[in-house]
Amino acid sequence: MTETPAQPLQIPVHPPIFGKLIVFAAPSGAGKTTLVRHVLAVMGNHIAFSVSATTRKQRANEINGKDYYFISHPEFVQKIENNEFLEWQEVYDGNFYGTLKSEIERIWQQGKAVIFDVDVEGAFNIKNIYPQNTLTVFVKPPSIKAIRERLIGRNSETNEMLEKRVEKAVFELQFETRFDIVLLNDKIDEAKAKALEIVSGFLQHKPEMP
Repeated sequence: MTETPAQPLQIPVHPPIFGKLIVFAAPSGAGKTTLVRHVLAVMGNHIAFSVSATTRKQRANEINGKDYYFISHPEFVQKIENNEFLEWQEVYDGNFYGTLKSEIERIWQQGKAVIFDVDVEGAFNIKNIYPQNTLTVFVKPPSIKAIRERLIGRNSETNEMLEKRVEKAVFELQFETRFDIVLLNDKIDEAKAKALEIVSGFLQHKPEMP
């Protein structure tokens, strides 16, 4: 009986520019979402935002499918069991966040690079899976005081949750040296310009200014 040879491992090969992933990570309140939105506004023809799934409550200004995919806890757990996530984690008590594999595939099929807005642990998980394709950017706040003030300004947290986010921010700041690039978000206009420079350089494409 002739033995069938083992099939080679099929590794996806993506275009050198559009198969890339750019991960912006930071503690809550550091301003990473503002920077990611600016990059998307300027370079939307070349990159697309990876919308995360979450079990947390939807805020008044958020749109399902644009800011997050808001799903129930049982549905999230079912997707974990089905191995549908690239990465996932429990960030705060009872709240889960994750990157769906289908979301990455959707963007790559459009011929675009993927940009993420995640926390520090999520950034490391993505980098571990796609080490050659991924650029990690740590958005550093000018101070813990600034983070506290920004979180208070949101007016969307209980005092208890706010303190948990501040405590987590102090912890996450310890890991900035593990990122490819650290971007200080002190003056927002300068940080926006730097974010564009970082992303366009990684994609080897000059941003088209509006």
